[in-house]
Amino acid sequence: MSNDKQQSKEKKKQHEKPMSFIALVIWTGMIGGMVWSSIGYLAYYLNFTEIPVNILLEPWALGEWKRGWLGTVISIIVLGALSTGAAFAYYLALRKFKKIYISIGFGLALFAFVFIVLNPIFPSMDPFLKLKRDTLITSACLYVLYGVFVGYTISYEESEIQTKKMKEKKANSNISSSEG
Repeated sequence: MSNDKQQSKEKKKQHEKPMSFIALVIWTGMIGGMVWSSIGYLAYYLNFTEIPVNILLEPWALGEWKRGWLGTVISIIVLGALSTGAAFAYYLALRKFKKIYISIGFGLALFAFVFIVLNPIFPSMDPFLKLKRDTLITSACLYVLYGVFVGYTISYEESEIQTKKMKEKKANSNISSSEG
């Protein structure tokens, strides 16, 4: 009976394929963007920041709907989609780094990009130097946490893949040396 269970488990393992690294990057970016933008909305709702999540729709969407709940939900989804691009950027440039400081720097770089470089495309956002301290601190912290979430997830998975490759290489070299 236990042999049947073991065979059943082995068949399940054969049918279950691990998620590809690229799929992990996509999901990490999407979930990270949606979770941290939702927390950003909560920070706006609790008056920790003066920048609403739906400011994203301001330059492109017409109508008052973008300021309501529908605009907020659509903005969170769009930020999740845009976040996959940021996750790919991390994957391409920084995945080999294991230090958390790299992820923190990535989050701060995104913060600077959005709040300084992209600032002019959001008419209702004050210039960077005129934003309130609470807004800057809260936003910077959210970007750092986002950077750590995305960066650590991708770097950890890269580290696991490298470890697995090294173990396989070592096992293959042990097999070849024992045959010779």
